[in-house]
Amino acid sequence: MMLLQIGVHLKDWLTGQGISENLAAGIRDVTDFAISFLLIIVLYYLLKYVVIGIIRRIIRRSGNTWDDALYHNRFFNKALLFVPGVLLGFVAPYTLTEFPDLLANILKLTQIYLVFISIITANAFLNAVYEIYQGFEISKAKPIKGYLQVFKIILFVIAIIIVISMLLNKSPVYLLGGLGAFSAVLLLIFRDPILGLVAGIQISANDMVRPGDWIVMNKSGADGVVTDISLTTVKVQNWDRTITTIPTYSLVSESFVNWRGMEESGGRRIKRSINIDMNSVRFCSQEMIDRFMHIQLVKPYIISKEKELADYNAANSIDNSVLVNGRRQTNLGIFRAYLSAYLKNNPDIRQDMTFLVRQLQPGESGIPMEIYVFSKVQEWAKYEDIQSDIFDHVLAAIPEFDLQVFQNPSGADLRKLGLPGIR
Repeated sequence: MMLLQIGVHLKDWLTGQGISENLAAGIRDVTDFAISFLLIIVLYYLLKYVVIGIIRRIIRRSGNTWDDALYHNRFFNKALLFVPGVLLGFVAPYTLTEFPDLLANILKLTQIYLVFISIITANAFLNAVYEIYQGFEISKAKPIKGYLQVFKIILFVIAIIIVISMLLNKSPVYLLGGLGAFSAVLLLIFRDPILGLVAGIQISANDMVRPGDWIVMNKSGADGVVTDISLTTVKVQNWDRTITTIPTYSLVSESFVNWRGMEESGGRRIKRSINIDMNSVRFCSQEMIDRFMHIQLVKPYIISKEKELADYNAANSIDNSVLVNGRRQTNLGIFRAYLSAYLKNNPDIRQDMTFLVRQLQPGESGIPMEIYVFSKVQEWAKYEDIQSDIFDHVLAAIPEFDLQVFQNPSGADLRKLGLPGIR
């Protein structure tokens, strides 16, 4: 009301100075609008200072997390931006009565401004929702970042359609009807988001990947922990701290390895073999049996096996003067029993999971003796230490059973043979 009185006095003063009625009215309207605009800006900053200050104090005293998320994502700051737009739209019709065309354009710009503020406020709110959701345990198994991104895209598309309809003075329905002609272009533009949305639904429904999972995808060079799953990309921090970005739909269309099953099982597989020289394998003599009996871990096995074989040979009237007759223990068989006993007494090996000590197919590199067990420790460095300790011991124990590890001859071996031309 005071502003209107100022305008009236200004118009009267201008007409008193000999200015025409119409020009005086125009100057009055422009002056009123300018003063109103400045007052709205000042009011906005005062309101922002007071309201945000009150909200900040309330949040500090509150034990809730949702208000912290809204504040961190500046939701309240962006929501206050509605105030200047609403006030300007309310004041403009009373201050620009002499400029109907200018008034129409300002009102249109004000409406576009409010649409824009609505979008950025909704975006801040969705970011806060994501931050709040990340605090729940379910977020590790069911990420929602991709869905929120789809919702944001839909909001932005709607906002663009509304703005274009305002600029063209057409109904949004009219523009939506015309989108059919551009559907092929839209599908091309939004190809990755559409594929990502479908892939995200499949990944979430089938629980294929979660943030924190260690995955290996050789085609993409990914070998590390999943740090982020979004609508179009999945970020993987590799073991060497590099980052690999994978299209989300690749996790559905291509194969990859997820180590989560190993982590949840409580064990990590040790699968490694040592090649034994076949020339060192032989039947055990009595002297060898007596010597092996001093190895505590394998002594119960030798006693039990000797009794079993003696009973069998006696029952079948076996001629023991020829070792190949009947059944005999071999140094390789006793060594295999020793490995099994050694691993069963190892506190770092799980006894309730697959436990194998076996021979593989002999080849040109000897007889592979494979250990297939599971470590209780899953941490990479400690797991490697356990595995190394086991095979350090195995390599050192092999000669105790009159066996030899197969190894291709080196230059030093050839020099020992004294072959001509080798120094």
